[in-house]
Amino acid sequence: MKKNRGIGILYILGAAAGFACMNLFVGLAGDLPTMQKVFFRNLFAALIVFFLLLADKQKFHIKKGALPWLLLRATAGFLGVVLNFYAIDHIGSISDASILNKLSPFFAILFSIILLKEKPKWWELLFVLVAFGGAMCVIRPSFDARVLPALAGFLSGACAGLAYTAVRILGIKGERGNMTVFFFSAFSTLVALPFFLAWYQPMSWLQFAYLVLAGVSAAVGQFFITAAYRHAPAKEIAVFDYAQVPIAAVLGFFFLSELPDAWSYVGYAIIIGAAVLKWLITLLADRNARKKAACPTQNAEK
Repeated sequence: MKKNRGIGILYILGAAAGFACMNLFVGLAGDLPTMQKVFFRNLFAALIVFFLLLADKQKFHIKKGALPWLLLRATAGFLGVVLNFYAIDHIGSISDASILNKLSPFFAILFSIILLKEKPKWWELLFVLVAFGGAMCVIRPSFDARVLPALAGFLSGACAGLAYTAVRILGIKGERGNMTVFFFSAFSTLVALPFFLAWYQPMSWLQFAYLVLAGVSAAVGQFFITAAYRHAPAKEIAVFDYAQVPIAAVLGFFFLSELPDAWSYVGYAIIIGAAVLKWLITLLADRNARKKAACPTQNAEK
């Protein structure tokens, strides 16, 4: 199990790097319509998974009862990508956009109450409030249009949290990971296509190359994160996905000359700190539960 958890951590760090690079290339692509960027981000992932499914015995078969959840995952994921890319283009820092999008695990707790009828522990809800407080440091609410990009980043985290909850339900129903990725990517590509054609803006070859790299990086991130959760439970390794934030900050500094302000760093510390503490408490609670479960067996043997 330790070996599997180690491999899972390596995969999720690879996913964090992939998504951080995606955000970088989206930023480097410059002043292009958001839907144009969304189209290319999903097109390449859809093509890659399409050929993988062709080689699969089940091809494009969807499990019974999975279609509504695939639609929910795809719709929420698509909106999350649109809002995230809008935030990247307008918020002024890819690390700020990344940390707001990484509120998704906290939103997933809230959506699991509604969709899975789960009862979170009081300290999980406390960490949700703490993380949202950290988000306010990054957003710095104001009563003018300047708050819109940060609000978009915040809502992208909500959409991602809903999408990940749907992914959990699809896993429970036995739907294949590749089918889930393909449905989301193909759905997003088709929905973005009319907007892409209507507001298409001519690109330089360099901009086109950046969008291709953004799509490839997104596909790498999706495959790595899927592989990570096959090797270890999310509760044991999900916190390492926050490595995307410092990676994005370094990339933003060297390639986009971005330097987040002090309030952003305070927000990063609060959100990542809440995630780490939640992770540690969850592991400790699970370990204590296993010890209690083992006690009756030990007593019986005596």
